Amino acid sequence: MNRRLAQGIHGDVDRVPRAPVDAVVALGANLGDRRATIAAAVDALSRLPLVDSVRASDPIESVAVTLEGPDASAPSYLNAVAIVRTRLAPSVLLGYLHAIEERHGRERRVRWGDRTLDLDLIAYGDLRSASPRLALPHPRAADRDFVLEPWLAVDPDAVLPGVGRVDEALARLRSPQ
Repeated sequence: MNRRLAQGIHGDVDRVPRAPVDAVVALGANLGDRRATIAAAVDALSRLPLVDSVRASDPIESVAVTLEGPDASAPSYLNAVAIVRTRLAPSVLLGYLHAIEERHGRERRVRWGDRTLDLDLIAYGDLRSASPRLALPHPRAADRDFVLEPWLAVDPDAVLPGVGRVDEALARLRSPQ
């Protein structure tokens, strides 16, 4: 692979960190036993190699978001955030996230469609990357209250790289335009 593409803007998504890094993983499910699926996914995260710890928020309920926008007629989501302390490279962690999704029946048929499990790598320390394989931080994280709210529940001082404090980003989302 072209080394410049792998490095993105500021960092290499394939580089193994010298010390453990806090990675932020968003979890969501709107099909099946959502609560059990989220709990099983958090457990699977804690069993990954080179993962030292996992701190997860309680799940919150949210309306489904489709390409057309919020859809109250679709099954609602349970969403949570986990802070994963890891020495895995970001691209390797993403591969494990996809494998966990597949074990829970995730099918990628419709973009932003219903799903048994969705795991998104939101942030990886302060790494910023525009790699086509893995953009960090997640490009829509600052626009998703169902990511920001549970993230604050596990880390009240959280900072989204390139955006700023998560509590301030959430306040901007919730303020009348």
